[in-house]
Amino acid sequence: MALAFILSPLLIIGAGALLLMLAEAFGPKHNRAAGLALGCTIVFGAGFAFSVGAWLYGVEDVADKELIAPWLVIDRFSIFFDGLLCLGGAIAALLAGGYLREHEMERGEFYSLLLFSTIGAMMVASAGDALIVFLGLETMSLGAYALTAFRRTSPRSAEGALKYFLLGSFAAALLLYGFALLYGATGHTDLAGIGEAVRAGGPHKTMIIIALVLVLTGLVFKVSAVPFHMWAPDAYEGAPTPATTYMAAVVKAGAFAMLLRVMLTCFSDKGLMSWSAGWPPVLAWIAVLTMTVANLVAGQQESVKRMLAYSSIAHAGYLLVGVVATVHSVPEATSSVLFYLLTYTVSTAGAFGALILCGRKGAEAVTYEDLAGIGRRHPAAALAFSLFLVSLAGIPPTAGFFGKWFVFRAAMDSGFYLLTIIAFVNSVIGAYYYLRVLVFMYMREPAAGAPVATPMKSGYVSAALILSAVLVLILGILPSQSLDVAIKAASIFGPPGG
Repeated sequence: MALAFILSPLLIIGAGALLLMLAEAFGPKHNRAAGLALGCTIVFGAGFAFSVGAWLYGVEDVADKELIAPWLVIDRFSIFFDGLLCLGGAIAALLAGGYLREHEMERGEFYSLLLFSTIGAMMVASAGDALIVFLGLETMSLGAYALTAFRRTSPRSAEGALKYFLLGSFAAALLLYGFALLYGATGHTDLAGIGEAVRAGGPHKTMIIIALVLVLTGLVFKVSAVPFHMWAPDAYEGAPTPATTYMAAVVKAGAFAMLLRVMLTCFSDKGLMSWSAGWPPVLAWIAVLTMTVANLVAGQQESVKRMLAYSSIAHAGYLLVGVVATVHSVPEATSSVLFYLLTYTVSTAGAFGALILCGRKGAEAVTYEDLAGIGRRHPAAALAFSLFLVSLAGIPPTAGFFGKWFVFRAAMDSGFYLLTIIAFVNSVIGAYYYLRVLVFMYMREPAAGAPVATPMKSGYVSAALILSAVLVLILGILPSQSLDVAIKAASIFGPPGG
């Protein structure tokens, strides 16, 4: 019974996905899609509620959890991500409920894809075996590919989905080859067994190094870090905006859960985590490239949605700074990454949601010019967009400020002063293109004869924005409780080499 309860978030999402498929096939056609949007949101809400319940119940003393080990590891880390993924999924489902109807794309499979992809993300967050990592990754990715191509008549959507699929398949193959080499070198597929064998040493060090390179390449692709980011802007721009929201929030969170679980379990050997000859300096260079390239390119975009896509890539760079800091302080740096993921999820989901709200069909907000003067014509929509952009820029008292603060502090505590300075400078650069949106909304007027964005009316979208805004403010004003949760979730990882 206790095992079923701590597995309840995963079981609820799985059962909900199957029920929504049946409802879509056999339910009444009248308002079917609207009902599915509400049903999907309820399923995600139930998954989040049971995640909170499992967290309060505690997972440390549940003896039956050994029955599913090592395939699934149920701990505070996985429970934290269960709740985070369900939260991001609920916001995406609410946004889809308004967006799909407004743009006449109501098809019930969208919500089933959201749920099934989330199952994959939850699997990689709790995976204790390389086979489960791969199965969860493919389940999450296949749903994301289909969501990207959901706008069937759009060549841009098809192009983005094809790039995402081809490059994603290549990265998954690299990851699989890496795990195959690890099995050959260690005789284990479970992550804990691989880690113990790597720390014990042996005659297969060269094979393990090659495996590390392959696995790290596959993982870095999934978090859309430079130089493996080229698929993200096209996929984010071509997908329906709720799908973009889902990929930027839920898929990215799942990818970072996988990155942390694999790297800190399989490759936590002191040699492999050393600054002189391990993977942290490689990730540090990738973090610098990711932040710098994404911020510089984002500032040159005229499409707001594409700018937010590059913004998402830049935030992957900030998160990698926290991952690099684990070389000296694993639990502390990991907790900063988890808290950042929480603040990033609600902020970026809210930003995409506000972009949805700012434009109805035929009068969409696509470019900066489309948003000109909207602060005067529609102050509520502009205020919502402003709040989330300010949070993404890391300006107090919003959630984004403390997300960056804790990551930068973890890097400073680990002695990475130069890396922290680079991250801070990039954060200032990033503020430019966020504040540029505010300038157009409040200080510009549309040119004569130019198209003018007109906000849509949707209770679903409004509910998603209210939820996101409340969380952004609460996490910004009262961050300590959420940070304590992140610290407990990160405590499962011991010191380097442990």
